[in-house]
Amino acid sequence: MFKRILVAIDSSETRTESIFQQAIALAKNSADARLMLLHVLCSDDPSNPGLPMRTYSVYYPPVEAISWQNYQKHWDDYERRWLERLQNLSNAAIAAGIPAEFTEVSGEPGKQICSLARNWNADLIIVGSRGRRGIKEWLLGSVSNYV
Repeated sequence: MFKRILVAIDSSETRTESIFQQAIALAKNSADARLMLLHVLCSDDPSNPGLPMRTYSVYYPPVEAISWQNYQKHWDDYERRWLERLQNLSNAAIAAGIPAEFTEVSGEPGKQICSLARNWNADLIIVGSRGRRGIKEWLLGSVSNYV
């Protein structure tokens, strides 16, 4: 069966709980299975703080500095919240008797998931789907289809 299961976690609580429970069930049915929990920090995430508006720093250098400091604080909070969420999921897996680790990276989710899967030698990738179909999927893309 599967020994190394990569679980891609996104911002949807419902999808996350569902794929996490599926990963736990699969790992329990496979001897010596372990989980790698992954979250990709990306611009598509609704909780992402976004980039600050640029000012004309030549005219307003203090405003530019404050804007970037504020952005950095929000970004640090965003990263910390996700690390805490991943830690909690990892602890839940370990409590269920499944070895688990986690990582957080920035970038394009599909590419980052595939890259980690190759580097970690994953046997299985579990990723949620937003349910996009047709023209929406074609225009906006789909991480699950990419993977």
